[in-house]
Amino acid sequence: MIFSRKRATGRHASDERAVEAPDTVEAAPAEPARGPYDVSEAPAGVQRLDLGSLQIPAVPDVEVRVQADPQGVIQQVVLVHGQSALQLGVFAAPRSEGIWDEVREEIRQSLFNDGAAAQEVTGEYGTELRARVRTEDGLTDLRFVGIDGPRWMVRAVYQGEAATNPAAAGALARCMEGLVVDRGMEAKPVREPLPLRLPREAGEQAAAADAAPGAS
Repeated sequence: MIFSRKRATGRHASDERAVEAPDTVEAAPAEPARGPYDVSEAPAGVQRLDLGSLQIPAVPDVEVRVQADPQGVIQQVVLVHGQSALQLGVFAAPRSEGIWDEVREEIRQSLFNDGAAAQEVTGEYGTELRARVRTEDGLTDLRFVGIDGPRWMVRAVYQGEAATNPAAAGALARCMEGLVVDRGMEAKPVREPLPLRLPREAGEQAAAADAAPGAS
């Protein structure tokens, strides 16, 4: 099933990074200037769509498309704005180090094996991958972004205009900046997808639709 909703209002973090305190002053740890945030650091007072391990901020005119199985377990999350889309995934990572470097190389090798060359570029969150792949709809540009957090990694894939022109990401970039990850305390294998579930009201709507006469 596809659950879609347009968000009404939103807020995103400033791009400016906090200035480090002098060595002579013992400052409290500063909150990140922008997300994705760990749930322990997320700004309060922001309307978000709670999907379990991911909480997506409300940003005007961004449509959230969620594909879930009959039990309400989400298989795919895609945000759409204009001619661009952003697919999101979140995975368990070790406490001691990030995994985006390894994951990025595996993506690059997989693309190469499929006949697509990927180029590494420097983006707002560090090293990204850009590639052009062949799909049923023709050639499609993709931009892979990875963010390592405390015991988690967010993998984001831009499609459409935002894949080739980061400045065009606009509202989708604001969703990234306000994204919140709730890793939970359970031990999980490294790279295992963190669980995502439909909000309760969406699950109830889906169950009612499936129970309706004529539902497939």
